[in-house]
Amino acid sequence: MAQSKKSQSDKNVAPPLPEPLRVAVADSHTHLDMQQDGAEAGLAKAASVGVTTVVQVGCDLDGSVWAARLAEAHENVHATVSLHPNEAPRIVLGDPDGWSGRRRGPGGPAALDEAIAAIDELAALPQVKGVGETGLDYYRTGPEGVEIQQESFRRHIALAKKHAKALVIHDRDAHDDVLRILREEGAPERTVFHCYSGDAEMAKVCAEAGYYLSFAGPVTFPANQHLRDALAVTPLDRVLVETDAPFLTPAPYRGRPNAPYLIPVTLRAMAVVRGLDEDAMATALAANTARAFDY
Repeated sequence: MAQSKKSQSDKNVAPPLPEPLRVAVADSHTHLDMQQDGAEAGLAKAASVGVTTVVQVGCDLDGSVWAARLAEAHENVHATVSLHPNEAPRIVLGDPDGWSGRRRGPGGPAALDEAIAAIDELAALPQVKGVGETGLDYYRTGPEGVEIQQESFRRHIALAKKHAKALVIHDRDAHDDVLRILREEGAPERTVFHCYSGDAEMAKVCAEAGYYLSFAGPVTFPANQHLRDALAVTPLDRVLVETDAPFLTPAPYRGRPNAPYLIPVTLRAMAVVRGLDEDAMATALAANTARAFDY
């Protein structure tokens, strides 16, 4: 019983600082606006262990504005802007349960048009390096939202190409449709699968198309051999690392708060999978992230 109580209390305790990296790297996908330390403290903590650059991801209109402002104020922060796949249906159909943090009535297609127009304006800003996270999520949004998600995804693809920005994809339980829509619309030159969740065969398909695959904490979970297999077959110049913080904290800290300073934990696990020393892995990841987001 005592062990159980301790485990419960640990869930709110931030993991310790890992040993610093010798080669600086980037967190290619994080949500500083959702983290307990706050942006300034979070950036300082990350830099102290060699995570000197972050990509701050916007998931709705307010979050995208916040990301653009943070990136404008910090040379080492780059923004992406979007309507998350779960946000688009809530704009159109409403959000009576308040999942998005506010209760909204249905706005209809016109509300989605207005929101995407606002994302279009933000995507033109120089500190905004990507459009996303966009894509499809069939886990959280029901069948009534599928068509809206797919329409939003297609329009975000068009924005990424219009502004020559990276496309950042959220793909949950929707691999086939995500790949199909990318083929139908024509993927942007730089396309990133955030928190890659497919298997090795899908990784080969993505590699052939020239997509980047970004690996997060789940690649360290013992049960996720399929992710390690995918990492093993992905060309090294197409691999990124991310936290998706405050979510998806790597082992052995799963369930506790995540933040960019924990990138070294995931990176070291990835280096083992690739048979590389951590300096070589960090050097490759740093170069890949800069190329993917054109900074």
